[in-house]
Amino acid sequence: MENGQNGRNGQGKAMSSPAAGRVYGRHSGYRNLKAYQVAELLYDFTCRFCDRYVPKSDRHHDQMVQAARSGYQNIAEGSEDSATSKKLEMNLTNVARSSLDECRKDYIKHLVRRGLRHWQEGYPVFDEARNLRPKTVEECVVWINRPGVGGPIEERAANLGAILATQAHWLTERLLDRHARDFESNGGFSERLYRARTGGSRPPV
Repeated sequence: MENGQNGRNGQGKAMSSPAAGRVYGRHSGYRNLKAYQVAELLYDFTCRFCDRYVPKSDRHHDQMVQAARSGYQNIAEGSEDSATSKKLEMNLTNVARSSLDECRKDYIKHLVRRGLRHWQEGYPVFDEARNLRPKTVEECVVWINRPGVGGPIEERAANLGAILATQAHWLTERLLDRHARDFESNGGFSERLYRARTGGSRPPV
């Protein structure tokens, strides 16, 4: 008996027919996107950072959390919507890109407001943090609290947040580039509909 859970309970994918593949193409699967994974980690990290270092009465608390939330959510929504609108997918991914850059700037502003160092490329600790590639917030916390890293813990946390936001932003730009190349090669939903009905490659101009 089908129950609408899209295969998460062993029922298989709901949209698994050859026709669905021809009409909707490859879509969703955002959890496998590196951009989404890093953006979601950034959101979890930012929630924890703000709860510890930014008072809820400070407007920057909600601003940082919402910017990080917008990043991963718009990547996911764009991936889902790509089934029927490549344009919407690209628009939402671009919104995610802007939000992630906003989050990066907020971390840097936090460092400035608190009189903490903003690590620059070439600093040994910056290079170490950039190459950390954490998978979970817990891994981030272990690194931040590790003895010998140097600087106040808040400084380490804010700089790591800025680095995660930078990496998520870069990966999202790469995702946008892939969207552009895919659209140029395969077209969008209207062209898929035409090919599904006629078996042709592209509709006539």
